[in-house]
Amino acid sequence: MGRGPATRYKLTPQAHVTMELNLDTYFQKDIDERQVQGTYNFGLINDILPKVDIFSEEELQTLAEAQNLFRQHLSEMSEIEYRKEMERLGIDLSWKSSQIEGNTYSLLETERLLKDKHTASGKTKEEAIMLLNHKDALDFVLDVPDYLKELSVARIEEIHALLTKDLGVERNIRHRRVGVTGTNYTPLDNEFQIREALEDSVRLINSKSNVFEKSLLALILLSYIQAFTDGNKRTARIISNGILIAHGYCPISFRTVDSIDYKKAMLIFYEQNNIAAFKRIYIDQFLFAVRTYF
Repeated sequence: MGRGPATRYKLTPQAHVTMELNLDTYFQKDIDERQVQGTYNFGLINDILPKVDIFSEEELQTLAEAQNLFRQHLSEMSEIEYRKEMERLGIDLSWKSSQIEGNTYSLLETERLLKDKHTASGKTKEEAIMLLNHKDALDFVLDVPDYLKELSVARIEEIHALLTKDLGVERNIRHRRVGVTGTNYTPLDNEFQIREALEDSVRLINSKSNVFEKSLLALILLSYIQAFTDGNKRTARIISNGILIAHGYCPISFRTVDSIDYKKAMLIFYEQNNIAAFKRIYIDQFLFAVRTYF
């Protein structure tokens, strides 16, 4: 901006959202020392993200090549083989998604629970319910594959209800304040603004033609808005995968992601509206899923 000595520079929206940040350096500062976007950014969904290319051309090429490989392998599989691999991926996703939320079941214990309904000793009833709810939500998405092809607030609420069934979590959009551990970012606390933010997100996601953009935006924005009293990130992970499945893309289990890395990448988006770290996780996990399951 300006000319000559009066020239000033600032980051473009594209750079602000997608440029690489050093997470180690960023998190060396204590929570109260970091300069953060402390409240919900009302311009993010309607003004900034529509102008941003989420993935670079190189990243899209990498993802497209992996997706083509997935389609090739899928064409060589029987329906039984496909469902078996989806069951394996579903167990891994249920385990990792729950582990990120503090669930202490191991992967083997999760497999035994989901296949044989055998609970692990020394674990709480709520931990088992959380895992079984993941299976129900995934089964629903697989049985009705077009359900999330066109996203809506009502469908987000339905997936959330499946994931939080019998866990004492309110089904509806929250109407009181919630805090997020590890950050000074405070989500919206007005029920009508929360619903509007969800509607804006749905509109943005549905407007995107690229399936990877749809899926990644759902993953981060539903976590960012925190529309429910609990279960937001679980809902985001299932919705993101449901979008992939609805369009015939390979779903993601997140099996090899480190829970701390996942949370740090999410906190960076909360505090700086920067997607780079989370995008890297998303790409790595998509490539892992194509290699591992199909």
